[in-house]
Amino acid sequence: MILIGDIGGSKTHLGLIEEKRKIWFLKEQIFDSRDFSSLVSVIKSFLQREKTPVKKACFGVAGPVRNGRCSTTNLPWVIDAKELQEIFHISHVFLLNDLEANAYGIECLLPSEVYSLNEGKAAPDNNKALIAAGTGLGEAGMIWNGRFYLPFATEGGHVDFAPVNDVQIDLLHYLKTKYEHVSYERIVSGPGLYNIYQFLVLRSKGENIQPLEERMIKETPELISEWGMRHQNSLSSRALNLFLEIYGAEAGNLALKTLALGGLYIGGGIAPKILERLKEGLFFSAFCDKGRFRSLMQDIPIKVILNEKTALLGAGRFIVSL
Repeated sequence: MILIGDIGGSKTHLGLIEEKRKIWFLKEQIFDSRDFSSLVSVIKSFLQREKTPVKKACFGVAGPVRNGRCSTTNLPWVIDAKELQEIFHISHVFLLNDLEANAYGIECLLPSEVYSLNEGKAAPDNNKALIAAGTGLGEAGMIWNGRFYLPFATEGGHVDFAPVNDVQIDLLHYLKTKYEHVSYERIVSGPGLYNIYQFLVLRSKGENIQPLEERMIKETPELISEWGMRHQNSLSSRALNLFLEIYGAEAGNLALKTLALGGLYIGGGIAPKILERLKEGLFFSAFCDKGRFRSLMQDIPIKVILNEKTALLGAGRFIVSL
């Protein structure tokens, strides 16, 4: 029996598989991460009725992994592979960055589980990259080593936000009043979309704000993307537009830094929910807006991952291939 997991700031997704090359879930369950004090307590809840011992485990965790240990970025947990081995009597426990796990999982996806946002020009045997906005913003690379793709983790979502026009400069000034350091994650994430909306409310000085919209969004911030999907002259729609522009710009930055001529993947929980708006071109326009490298950017294939289990599949693929 192998225990695998995708550990995020909002949810923890655990699964049990058998030690086989093909991943079949014997059991899986999603937990609200904020309801638990540690990963240990989540695992105990998940395994409480299991009688077959777990032999190995692998977890994709949202944060930097150093020497088998991770302090999660958007959750007050410290995850230690050695501690998990001792508590649950597991012979081998592996921790991967969650985007690294996502990258491993891409090879497990069916054609129907990705949407091609830009066909581009296929360039096999070249690097690929992955960007994913959810509770936070994750980024990873995939190096072609001559035989297969080798994923590697980054913390690129925490690099300095670089505004490209006057509105984005004003957004940076606004966020500097809230945070000591303004990274892309402060904007390109679920909480980041809410930051954009609050900025536009302040900037509009009350103009064009629908009272019902403002009241509902204050009560339920997740409604911003839902309202923004509608083509109305509302702050939600404007917030989503600005979100897409900045998301596309940073995706392009990642593609340039990794020279991802093999393609860019968009993962995370937000992209599938706003797929129709992604198709409209704001994201791709900002992605390509790289001056002399515009034609190169236009040739990069872009695909949206639709399967929310990709990181979980990646954790399984990593450990069964050892």
